[in-house]
Amino acid sequence: MERLVVTHFLYPSILTPSLSLSFGDQYAFRPTGSPAAALITLLHHITHLLTAYPYVIVISVDFSKAFDTVRHSTLLHKMAQLDIPDEVYNWLVSFFHGHTHSTQYLGVESSVLGITASIIQGSAIGPASFVVGAADLKAVTPGNLLVKFADDTYIVIPAVNCSSRQVELQNVAQWARDNNLKTNPSKMAEIVFVDNRKKNKAHPPPPLPGIVRVTTLKILGVTFTNSLSVAEHVHAVISSSAQTLYALRVLRAHGMDDISLQTIFRSVVIAKLMYASSAWWGFTGASDRQRLAAFIRRSDRSRFVPAHLPAFADLCHDADEKMFAAITSDRHHVLHHLLPPQSTGSQNYNLRQRTHNFALPSRSGHLTDNNFIQRMLYFDVY
Repeated sequence: MERLVVTHFLYPSILTPSLSLSFGDQYAFRPTGSPAAALITLLHHITHLLTAYPYVIVISVDFSKAFDTVRHSTLLHKMAQLDIPDEVYNWLVSFFHGHTHSTQYLGVESSVLGITASIIQGSAIGPASFVVGAADLKAVTPGNLLVKFADDTYIVIPAVNCSSRQVELQNVAQWARDNNLKTNPSKMAEIVFVDNRKKNKAHPPPPLPGIVRVTTLKILGVTFTNSLSVAEHVHAVISSSAQTLYALRVLRAHGMDDISLQTIFRSVVIAKLMYASSAWWGFTGASDRQRLAAFIRRSDRSRFVPAHLPAFADLCHDADEKMFAAITSDRHHVLHHLLPPQSTGSQNYNLRQRTHNFALPSRSGHLTDNNFIQRMLYFDVY
């Protein structure tokens, strides 16, 4: 029943948001949402802002035990604003009502207390409920924006709005209090992204009190430096994968056959290396790609690489094409709004057929060329 409510009522209502609820900046627990989609959107905004401003500030916000403290009454008030039938809303009220908790220890049982907060993790309705609960968290300053993946929230602030940092954090803190949540300043961080190729060096404002400023930040599992290099991410993921190779050698020593080892290598090591690759692959340098290819060759010498496995760059390109096809074919895809309008002009030239009919955006700099959408739009042009 939960899955029916989510699939046929909650998710369709997310596609037609109300005036006070907005789901366009949430990339978790939604159809077509993923960490890669959130990263692609975040990098898209950062790089485009860097073409106009000397720096872009990103503040990562951490909520303490966000899933455990969402107040049911507040959540149901927001669900009442969705375009769902009354009987479905009444079912949701009944679903969240009447949960209790008690503790038993050494034969002694505590009194029973009602549970009036938290979404039920592991349930089908829990993730969609959190999306609804976070739908009214918005940036308050024009030009600033939020990118959310579940309880991971990133505030993007261009240089022109640097004075609004404190206001944005106060807004997030107030929203958290209103929703029975609490921010955790000790786990929050601020990073100032810059374009190192610009001649005029950026002069960012001093760090905010109580918020640490960093030069590298792990965003949804991918590490970026303040110049948008992913060299540290490549180093970290190769180091982690090397530990898996050791485990595979131990399994071989205990008699596991090569076919099984190759299956594990592809499902564990290759999957780890390619995590969210569509978002960060364009930001790799030649040395990063060489290191990844060298790691695959080293694994091949140990007979862990399956026969006929494409080169790592080809695997990444295949993943790019699969995602791009999903975006272009589904107008409700969370990344569809990043596509340019379709080209309406007619061509009287005998040119090679392109794989898409979208207008090519202007190329405004080397950083925007690294973005997923830009790379795919221009891939078959030259």
